[in-house]
Amino acid sequence: MTQDLTPVARIPRSGLPPYAVVVGDPARAAAVAAVLDGAEEVSYHREYRVFGGSWKGLPVTVASHGVGAPGAILLFQELADAGVRTFLRFGTAGAMRPGIGDGDLVIAEAAVRDDGVTQQLLPPEYPAVSAPEAVLALQQAARAAEVPHHRGLVWTRAAFQPGLLPLFSYDGAGLAAIEMELSALFVTASLRGLTAGGVVVIDGVNADELVDENAPLSTGNYDPHRDVVARGVERGTVVALEALRLLAEAEDEAGAAV
Repeated sequence: MTQDLTPVARIPRSGLPPYAVVVGDPARAAAVAAVLDGAEEVSYHREYRVFGGSWKGLPVTVASHGVGAPGAILLFQELADAGVRTFLRFGTAGAMRPGIGDGDLVIAEAAVRDDGVTQQLLPPEYPAVSAPEAVLALQQAARAAEVPHHRGLVWTRAAFQPGLLPLFSYDGAGLAAIEMELSALFVTASLRGLTAGGVVVIDGVNADELVDENAPLSTGNYDPHRDVVARGVERGTVVALEALRLLAEAEDEAGAAV
C-alpha cells in the first residue's frame, strides 16, 4: 500500500516525533541527525530532507526547509500536521549589532516580519515572537555548553542581495542578526498554538565591519564556509538539541504536576 504523504515536502502525514530542529540546508539536516541515536532518513524531496532519531532518549525530528520563508513555511505547516508541536530553528545569520562575532550564537526573542510571505497572511501589526520558554531553554543550553551567545531581535528579510531598489535598513535599531526564515516559523507557531524558538550562528558580515548598509549580506568579504563558522555550527547543534530536551523535560514536569 502506498504511504500517505504530504503534498509538498512528501513526509508522512502523521507519526513524526513532536520535537523538531529545522535547518535550511539538507546537508546540515544530515549533520544534525548524525549526532542522534538511531537516526534514519524519513524522506528527501526538493529541499525538504527529514530525519528521525533520538537525543538522550528524546525522540526528535530533524528537517531542512531550504532558503527563504515562502518555501520554509510550507514545511512548518506540514510538519505540524504530521505531529510536530515544538520547533527550534537552527540556522546561520549575519550580525547586526557590534560585539557579536563570527561563530557566536544569537538566540532570537522575536523577529521583524520582512519575510515576503506572512504579509500576505496577516496584518503587519501581528507579532512574530519566540516562545519565552524556548528562549530560556536555548540560553540555559548555551550557558551549560559555555558557548558565546547573545539574545535579541532578528530581522527576517526575503531579499538576500539588493536589486535596483534600495533596501530599507534597520541599522541602528538594536537588532542582533539578519536571516531569512524565523518570522515565518514564529507566526506559524502562534497561529497554531505551537512552541517555537530559534538560534542562529553568525557566519559573516559583523556590524562592526559593514561595507554597504543597503546590502549587509552581499558584501564582497562574505564567506560562510570558514572554520570559525563550522565550529559555531557544531556547538549550536548541541545547544539546539539540548534545548529541545529541556523543553520536553519541563513539559513532562508540568504535566506531572497537574
